[in-house]
Amino acid sequence: MASSLSRPIAIIAGAGPGTGAAIARRFAQTYPVVLLARSSTSLDPLVQGINQNGGTALGLPTDVTNPDNMDSTMTQIRNHFGTDMTVAAAIFNVASKFSRTPFLDSGSEFLDSLEATARGSSAFAKAVIPFMLAEAEKSPADQQQQQPQHPPTLIFTGATASLKGGSGLGSFAMSKFAVRALAQSLAREFGPQGLHVAHAIIDGIIDTEQTKDFNRDRPDSKIDPKWIAKSYWFLHTQPRTAFTQELDIRPYGETW
Repeated sequence: MASSLSRPIAIIAGAGPGTGAAIARRFAQTYPVVLLARSSTSLDPLVQGINQNGGTALGLPTDVTNPDNMDSTMTQIRNHFGTDMTVAAAIFNVASKFSRTPFLDSGSEFLDSLEATARGSSAFAKAVIPFMLAEAEKSPADQQQQQPQHPPTLIFTGATASLKGGSGLGSFAMSKFAVRALAQSLAREFGPQGLHVAHAIIDGIIDTEQTKDFNRDRPDSKIDPKWIAKSYWFLHTQPRTAFTQELDIRPYGETW
């Protein structure tokens, strides 16, 4: 049984603008957060903003698709927060490569999205789960000193394509199906050990700077990243008596 009294942390992979940033800001209200992305360009402003607003954030450029890189990153995190560090929440929000290409016109790049996302979600989960199990195994005395105490939670961001493959989106859909399948398998394997594994289907256009010109004539037709973050926090705060394995989020006007 773990006996660490260190403060648990949250790790967000894919902490770029939009959803990742909103998730980071929400979880930073309770935990020190570690933000992972391929480049420090998107991390630096977010880390600076969280730290200036009273939170604690550490940004680490990381290729989550590379298991060795993920292991090195976890070593850096442990060196920063202490060897008795545990993980309260981990979110895999890495975007899949989106490209609408007729299947017969596709080439060797067809499997790129599948390989990157499937490998990335697997490497991320394998790296963080041991630290989440350590959090789940804390003694009641430890837990009382670290309120609020919520079950450690591993969340994977999905999409419309997690449920249905659109025309010309074979590679993208396979990658999203793969992540959903992994989330289900991990939930069944680690749920009995107190680890909450959830998959979120983001079914619609997310309201970001890149999508500001979409659906201008339809108010409230895009998903607010802050509400995605609030939904993830809701998943994290669920007790062991009521775990949600999958939820979907969509705007009122979305066809489904």
